[in-house]
Amino acid sequence: MDAGSGLRFECHYPAERPDLWRAYLDGAQARYRHHGVEQALDRPSIEHGEGVTVFWLAFEGEQAVAGVRCHGPVQSVDDVHALVELQGAGPLDELRALIESRLASGVLESKGAWVARGHRCAADLSAALGRCTVHSMRWFGAEFAMATVADHALARWSASGGRVYDGSAPVEYPDDRYKTVLMWWELARVGELAEPGQLSRLAPETAQLWASSRPTRLSTRPAGIPSEEAVWEPEVLDPGEPMDAQRIRELLDDPAVDVRDSLIDQLRELRQLVPPVGADLESETPRWVYFGWRRVLLRIVGPLSFRRIRLDRNRNKITTEEQDRLGRLRIGVVGLSVGHAIAHTLAHEGLCGELRLADFDRIELSNLNRIPASTLDLGLNKAVVAARRITELDPYLKVSVLPDGVSAENLDAFVAGLDLLVEECDSLDVKLLVREACRRRGIPVLMETSDRGMLDVERFDLEPDRPLFHGLLGDVTAQRLSGLSTRDKVPYLLRILEPNQLSARGAASMAEVGHTVTTWPQLGSDVTFGAAAIAAAVRRFGRREPLPSGRLRFDLEDNLVRLGMPLAEPFIVDSAWPGLPSPPTDFIETVAHAAGLAPSGGNQQPWRFETNGDEFRIFLARERTSRMDVQFRGSYVAIGAALFNVRVTASMHGRLGSVELLPASGSPDHIATLSFGDGVDPPLAELYPQVLSRSTNRQAGRPSPLEESTIAVLRGAADREGARLRLIADRNDLEQCAQLLAESDRLRFLSPQLHRDMMSELRWPGRDPLETGIDVRTLELDDSELRKIAMAGRSDIMAHLASWGGGRSLGDMTRDRVRASAGLAIVTVTGSDPASYLRGGAAVQRVWLHAHKMGLAVQPISPVCLFAVDHDDFVGLVPPTLVEPLKSLAAAFRDVTGVPTEESFALVLRVSHAPAPSGRSTRLKLSDLLTMPQKAPFSDRH
Repeated sequence: MDAGSGLRFECHYPAERPDLWRAYLDGAQARYRHHGVEQALDRPSIEHGEGVTVFWLAFEGEQAVAGVRCHGPVQSVDDVHALVELQGAGPLDELRALIESRLASGVLESKGAWVARGHRCAADLSAALGRCTVHSMRWFGAEFAMATVADHALARWSASGGRVYDGSAPVEYPDDRYKTVLMWWELARVGELAEPGQLSRLAPETAQLWASSRPTRLSTRPAGIPSEEAVWEPEVLDPGEPMDAQRIRELLDDPAVDVRDSLIDQLRELRQLVPPVGADLESETPRWVYFGWRRVLLRIVGPLSFRRIRLDRNRNKITTEEQDRLGRLRIGVVGLSVGHAIAHTLAHEGLCGELRLADFDRIELSNLNRIPASTLDLGLNKAVVAARRITELDPYLKVSVLPDGVSAENLDAFVAGLDLLVEECDSLDVKLLVREACRRRGIPVLMETSDRGMLDVERFDLEPDRPLFHGLLGDVTAQRLSGLSTRDKVPYLLRILEPNQLSARGAASMAEVGHTVTTWPQLGSDVTFGAAAIAAAVRRFGRREPLPSGRLRFDLEDNLVRLGMPLAEPFIVDSAWPGLPSPPTDFIETVAHAAGLAPSGGNQQPWRFETNGDEFRIFLARERTSRMDVQFRGSYVAIGAALFNVRVTASMHGRLGSVELLPASGSPDHIATLSFGDGVDPPLAELYPQVLSRSTNRQAGRPSPLEESTIAVLRGAADREGARLRLIADRNDLEQCAQLLAESDRLRFLSPQLHRDMMSELRWPGRDPLETGIDVRTLELDDSELRKIAMAGRSDIMAHLASWGGGRSLGDMTRDRVRASAGLAIVTVTGSDPASYLRGGAAVQRVWLHAHKMGLAVQPISPVCLFAVDHDDFVGLVPPTLVEPLKSLAAAFRDVTGVPTEESFALVLRVSHAPAPSGRSTRLKLSDLLTMPQKAPFSDRH
């Protein structure tokens, strides 16, 4: 009932109510004749409802006083009558392309609207006819509708949400009294574009229409397909929509309907997802889905939640962003024997947003060796069976069916707007016909033969002139083949199959067809494997990864011949700890030995030593460094620690003398010189045993607090060397540091150069030389954790994690170690010149030796940006995408540790109470580090 006019509206199919169809035609003809444009109605062409989907009539009593008819959803651009009417507007190529791009989403065409002459409610009736277009769109699942409208009626039709197409000029149609334009309706935008008065009437009218007579699709059912078989689309019902709510009530009240409701379990799964879902999913309205062929009503979460839950286990073989991109693909499948498994697999993995299925054939018992159907499907159309199975998997996936199969007449409409087509039909003519259509439109074609897993790819989107079937058939066309007998087509089929590439059993079976076997053999497992190959190709296509034209065979049986044993060798070759050599008896060598025991980043030992007996010089070894060692600042810290060990050892032997930093000797790598004297510094000398026994202790430990006296000793040690020590012991501050240092590790793993440096520092006993780098046994990890470290060494894995913005677990070990600490000792210096870092290195070593002396476990655990001072330093550390995140991390770390910008970090030490380490990383031989010239005076060599 139209609230504006108070009149009753009805919707009918011409074939079902021919009497009312004549009433529509009579009313339309009378109005058209009155205006002198009766020829535009062209009544003879539609007398029997040809091409008309439904028509609407308004009744005053039993008299029809207004009407409009609807055509579609149109199958081809050539079916659109508006193009005929707009011919005077000039070239219509752009409009034709627009219509074609929308065919896949459903396009209706409204025509022949009329209102009885002089009717008192003419304006209200005209407005209601505009709403009838929207109701038709909803009934038939069409996203778009179009109509040609004269300029004087634009306001009435635009009120229901239509908008003028501005791509063509108005035309004088039906004659020069009228300026006619094209209007479009887009269902998704009706709520936005319709006038409030019209919008307020749409919902109650929808409820009335559904309550009185639920619409069917009789007009779109292919000829020869019985009604019970034509149903393959479930009804997805939103309880928030009045029409849907009424339908839900009907189904719930129907005792023949099996009602199933597992919504609570689905919502529980939704809440358990990682990362947690947003408010848009938590508040999404659940739906009811009715599968008419099963008479089952099912309650499920809304479409966004459904997709998020169902495809969660795809991540990150398919990332969320990739899944969204793949979910927009429109894919056609021609041939639903082999194609059934393919279409279902594509839907299973969420690799498309729309599937179009075409097959004229029906399920037979002999199909059930390879089609995953059941005996209950015997006699049903193959495309319908596949569509039902797919929509039961995902009721929200758009699936359309062409149960008559493809032909020259309907193929253009079938492929219009597709991104990909999978061809799996038996007819050689159709194979060529499909490829011809796809090549015209630039649509890639995939095919899988199931014999030896042959995957065929033809990229007509990239190669518009590419010969069909890679040129194997020459210039033969579908039209030429259609006139050949089956026998005459065999040579062409053999060219496609490449007989020399067929499996021996398959080729031998061909010779037996019609004699000892009925037809060409196919195995269900081969078909299933082929579906996996097609899915992999679709993933590459959707990700825009390389997928060239060509062929590839995945012969499983051939590969099974090459089965081999997995490597059974232990992950780490069992070998004894090499240990460190005892201090030499020679004084100079003793000093060099102690210097070489100093800590350095990655145990790179970035130094070399020279002496003439009176002086001990330390040089920078530039070849033993890494990217983290920004401007060699880490090397200066390490050399500062080595120099401290030299001072301790010289004092222990009563030979302590003066120290000169960065002397002007002519070599930029000459960093420090200690001149031997006869001095003794007892506090230094007391640390000599710790110089020899100090090691990095990466045991987890326990977070017992440090005594105040212990903290005072550590701070005093830093002060003695002109540095400062801050101890982070508050548990909240430690937790913040743990998170920041874990994030630093993540960025280090995800930065290609830093990752290479880090992995190159690790040494695997029994495989690698151990003189430099970190013996993996000192990481204090069990076998499974070491295997994770080895896996993390793969750059391809890190590249994926970086592209996903993932890798949070890469910082777990550091996070856990910091949480198990008594505190973090932050050693800083004022200034950022080499001399400052040398002082910082001495302070780090003095703090470390005192901590070791007091039985504490110490481990360097600095952020990757420790030695970055300015913007250029950060740019040189990490890829461009990580520069700002790293700078933010550095600022946050300074903030939580309380280090002002005028101070520079020397090192961050994790201090804990822990068992002794399992062992120590070894050092370079003295012969590789120490030079003692015998001839030329020391001072003359530079």
